Amino acid sequence: MKKMIIAEKPSVARDIARVLKCNAKGEGYLYNDEYIISWAVGHLVTLCEPEEYDPKYKKWDASLLPIIPDVIKIKAIKNTISQFELLKKIMNSPKVDSLICATDSGREGELIFRYIYELAGCTKPFQRLWISSMTDAAIKEGFDSLKDGKEYDDLYKSAKCRSEADWLVGINASRAFTIKYNALLSIGRVQTPTLAMIAARQKEINAFVPEEYWEAEADFGKYKGLWFDRTTDDTKIKTKERAEEIKSIVKGGTGIVASVDCEEKKNPPPLLYDLTELQRDCNKKFGFSAQKTLSVVQDLYEKRKMVTYPRTDSRYLSDDMIPKLRIIVGKLNNTEEYHGFASYVAGLEKLPITKRIIDNSKISDHHAIIPTEVNINVGKLSDIEFKVYDLIARRFLSVFYPYYVYSTTKIVTDVKGEGFLTRGTTVIDKGWTVLNVNTEKEKKKEDVLPDVKKGDEFNVEGIKISSKKTKPPKPYNEAGILSAMENAGRFVEDETLKEQLKESGLGTPATRAAIIERLIQVGYVVRKGKNLVPTEKGMKLIEIVPTELRSPETTGKWEKGLTSVAKGKMDTEKFMGSIKRYVNYIVDRAAKENCKVIFAADKPRSKRARAAVLGVCPECQGHILENSKGYYCSNWKQGCKFTIWKNALESSGINIDNDFVKNILDKKIIENIDVHIPNEYKCDIALKERGRLEVIRK
Repeated sequence: MKKMIIAEKPSVARDIARVLKCNAKGEGYLYNDEYIISWAVGHLVTLCEPEEYDPKYKKWDASLLPIIPDVIKIKAIKNTISQFELLKKIMNSPKVDSLICATDSGREGELIFRYIYELAGCTKPFQRLWISSMTDAAIKEGFDSLKDGKEYDDLYKSAKCRSEADWLVGINASRAFTIKYNALLSIGRVQTPTLAMIAARQKEINAFVPEEYWEAEADFGKYKGLWFDRTTDDTKIKTKERAEEIKSIVKGGTGIVASVDCEEKKNPPPLLYDLTELQRDCNKKFGFSAQKTLSVVQDLYEKRKMVTYPRTDSRYLSDDMIPKLRIIVGKLNNTEEYHGFASYVAGLEKLPITKRIIDNSKISDHHAIIPTEVNINVGKLSDIEFKVYDLIARRFLSVFYPYYVYSTTKIVTDVKGEGFLTRGTTVIDKGWTVLNVNTEKEKKKEDVLPDVKKGDEFNVEGIKISSKKTKPPKPYNEAGILSAMENAGRFVEDETLKEQLKESGLGTPATRAAIIERLIQVGYVVRKGKNLVPTEKGMKLIEIVPTELRSPETTGKWEKGLTSVAKGKMDTEKFMGSIKRYVNYIVDRAAKENCKVIFAADKPRSKRARAAVLGVCPECQGHILENSKGYYCSNWKQGCKFTIWKNALESSGINIDNDFVKNILDKKIIENIDVHIPNEYKCDIALKERGRLEVIRK
């Protein structure tokens, strides 16, 4: 009898096969006397579409909502069904007595395996491989300490709840609002609040009105000082008259040093990388999209074996990693690229292990991203791979370096009662910043000031008045929106949910890149340089959806529930019950909406184009659409009788077209129309109840 191992990808299966010496090849699998190893290709199984429950759901009809199946079914994905059938055949073979789940060690990896296991109808016992790097040593260690698959049942339940909840909300909300607004609208639990943050920032930018202000800078010969308000410490002067007044007061005067304050400050090394922080830095430094960074670091993990598991939300290591740290430092020390930096760490008698590096309490599934213990050959890396690996390697070494130490100097100079402020920075110890892993906030620009003391006098050699304007908020770039998604708790009032969002934020490190790409794909956001800018469609969507759909608070509640499920503290039925109530609420809200917002016509989803919206129904706030005979209300199924017939003014020789309908819907009356049948005269056309048109002769 053999054990069957299922990996998430073929490349991972091959690595495991090499370590376990499964050298024989079959059609779609590798094997030896003890194991059969095969693989998924990411997700092989997905949730069924609504029409697969009942053909009636093929038509998007508001009267059929909400769609809430008693049991949510799964199916094999059409494009990869042959691989699923192969796994099913091997899993249920009498030659296999048990299985080993070797998919990615996380919530989604667990879901991939369990869905395959469930759809294949397999009931055989299975164990779980849980590893944080793809080195041979890590794989061997993992197989020496396999876990019982049942230990991860709660993780699977959490993943299944997340999958089904996203399906229920996405299917129902998207259909409800698409039908109501006659525009294809994609709505999701994570993507919609993410879009809301981008749209809110754009709204601030659009509403921003620049204000002019002035600054006055005095030149004291050895140094310069900026005028400041002693009460508020503000350097902005609100009027030109006041700026000119300051200039006339201090011109040709003498500055007396009123105070000199020096303060020594220390900045610790930054924490190790989690995926989101790595994506942020790659976006800032190299302009990489979040998706690009994820793809590259995944290759560094799977193919190159040079970094640990990347889809992590932790920036700490566990204490069982301590013996490996010197080994990794030694590998880096043996390279030309990192010897200059690693030699310092290698020479330390004792590594400075602190809670900023090792903290078991701050690790859930996986520790921070660090280099592995493999022999390093950066020459084999592509330019992009090297850039990402270089950040990870330098960040790893930096945590063992001393603090960055600098002193700040603040000089206040008084000229005839007006105060001028001068700030300077002197570096005392570069510490970890020698590795060039700093951000602007962590490393201050050095600006050494002259040695002055209180009471010193300096002539004012000149004074310059500058006109400036306040600047609008900057649009989100990917680094910024990743931070906002990670720290979505700051947008939430409820303290409990705020804490929950501290842990999980919007989405997960593994899914945030895909969420950004999805917003671009559905036409809600466009990239302009490094910035993410909402489209008109994206802005309008946020205008129409209820607060619950656009607020991070909803995700906070869900993540809190999902965490409870994963910890075995909440029953799945209770969680899904709350989701079903939420879906009913959203569908009901959509039905009651007034369609005052009009979306531009989408490109057709099929051969038949979606009708353009010509205006808002004056009787029920539905949308006015066109058919072959007239213009009707989108709420006709709900009983609205409003119709403008195309032949209504035929006897007067007046043509009713799209422009006519738009005009009369907007103004309710069209004045001074020339009529030639049966006689020539001028008239007004008034819009009456149910779309009736009245001709008023002049």
